[in-house]
Amino acid sequence: MSYTSASGRQQILDECGNALTELDIALAELGEAYDHFDEHTAERFEAELFKPLQAAYSALTHARGGFAGRYGLEVAPPPPPPMPGLRDPRVALANAATAIHDADDALGELQDSMLPVEVGDVELRNDLAHSRRLLDPLPAVCRALSRGFGR
Repeated sequence: MSYTSASGRQQILDECGNALTELDIALAELGEAYDHFDEHTAERFEAELFKPLQAAYSALTHARGGFAGRYGLEVAPPPPPPMPGLRDPRVALANAATAIHDADDALGELQDSMLPVEVGDVELRNDLAHSRRLLDPLPAVCRALSRGFGR
């Protein structure tokens, strides 16, 4: 295996790990916001935001692990996210939206780099596209929930 392939594969693992760290941050922020919702908003939050974010996190974790497994690479778990302190749930939602957006941007940059094409992994390319489709609407959902909070 050439240096380019080995370093490219490691870069893919690292970038996916960075995106997972951002999603960990988003999940922690959403956990903080959840405690402030009334029952109706909490149900909407779970259906429109939390479950889709968990699905995206799971899909990306699976994609990263599958990619590593196909090439016999080790995958270090992402570091635990910093725990948010008690604060206004609108701030937590805004932070979650930013983290989700940052994760999506990291995956987009990885796709745009053509690195997944260069290492020749069609499954990874499909998995990255799937993860991004799951993430795409979530920052807007965060903003919508934030606007409706306290009304």
